[in-house]
Amino acid sequence: MDRPLILDSKAINFCVYGLGTTGQSVIDYFQRKNFKQYKVWDDNEVLRAFYSFKMNKQKEEKIFSKHLDNADYIVLSPGISLKKAKLKKKLLENKKKIVTDLDLFYLFNPKIKTIVVTGTNGKSTTCKILEHLLKKNNINVKLGGNIGRPILDLNLKNKPMVILEASSFQLAYSKYIKPDYAIILNITKDHLDWHASYKNYIDSKFRIFAGQKKNNFAFINNKILLNKFKNRKYKSKLKFVKIKSYNKISNSIKNDYLNSKANRENMSFVYALSKVLKINEKSFIKSLKSFKGLPHRQEIFYKKNNKTFINDSKATSFEASKIALKSNKNIFWIVGGLPKIGDKFHLKSINKGIIKIYVIGKYMKNFKNHLNGKVNVQLCKTLNNAIISIFKDTKNITNKKITILLSPAAASYDQFKNFEERGNLFKKLVKEKFGN
Repeated sequence: MDRPLILDSKAINFCVYGLGTTGQSVIDYFQRKNFKQYKVWDDNEVLRAFYSFKMNKQKEEKIFSKHLDNADYIVLSPGISLKKAKLKKKLLENKKKIVTDLDLFYLFNPKIKTIVVTGTNGKSTTCKILEHLLKKNNINVKLGGNIGRPILDLNLKNKPMVILEASSFQLAYSKYIKPDYAIILNITKDHLDWHASYKNYIDSKFRIFAGQKKNNFAFINNKILLNKFKNRKYKSKLKFVKIKSYNKISNSIKNDYLNSKANRENMSFVYALSKVLKINEKSFIKSLKSFKGLPHRQEIFYKKNNKTFINDSKATSFEASKIALKSNKNIFWIVGGLPKIGDKFHLKSINKGIIKIYVIGKYMKNFKNHLNGKVNVQLCKTLNNAIISIFKDTKNITNKKITILLSPAAASYDQFKNFEERGNLFKKLVKEKFGN
């Protein structure tokens, strides 16, 4: 890890590459800090037009390429791939200069205590549970990063403890991140189109341990990851998380959402961290009784007669959907969207719980090839068509409890702006069709 420059110097030159939510927060931060020496760029010409002088595209590109060569730091927004960016050649030449908004946060705020949560599934839920727990125990806490507000937008006036959700995109180029408490919930194959390999994906997650010191803590629950941690000889204190430890007290928490099979893993990490933070067991149990789950994550939003409707729109891979499938029975499952590269559907252990599958999206044939022969499959294309079909298929079922589940196992971008839009439409259509 290279030694960083002194960031309180007004003479440092920055380039900000990417002008979405994160890029804008970096610019706002520079303005609040009165930093004048920065140049901005986005591959999207429309976004770029808000910040650039009007000139021909070729000249504009040439000028910013020189800025990249002269910059001390290049702040890269998450999601920008060095292999696909318009100025990829220059970015690769200056790769050692690349940092993220997470790096800026740590370099500017070395005394702020942080909890960093990453993993393939469960990050947002775990962060919200932690926030709820700490607030209930009178700990000043702020939540940011990949969930909610960008990390540089947080108000740190009273030196709160900061909970940070970190995606693999954010971590991939981070160099100076050093959490007091670092958590990897789980790692399954995801975002391989961006990271190029599973090894790169794992390496991005493990960056949360690289800068930790001897008085910091690392939390892992997987023996393969445990061996990687030990082989890399990180300095932090390792806490191996066991679900069995949490299971001993789980029945004392009167909260159906947290007691679901899906949240056992998340809760085991929260419980392990609570011990390190010296939150007593009685307070832990009491605090979490009032926690409410996040929307679009196995959200039971409607029940009628023998039917339970679950919105799990956030599930964008089969591994994520498998959690909801294992947790329910007699399932009418809506699946489909933009498939993840390398994602495979292993239904052998759970297909007995699925009555029928309804496939939506532009890639229906892709999903049909994965699912055909394993269970009854119907191609519906749209969510509306799927709801109409489910209504017809379930209206005469009265002798058993059934689950209508939207858990797409795919990204939403083929038909929707994001997973929230997809989940909200599902809830709207259900209440229109089944609410009478």
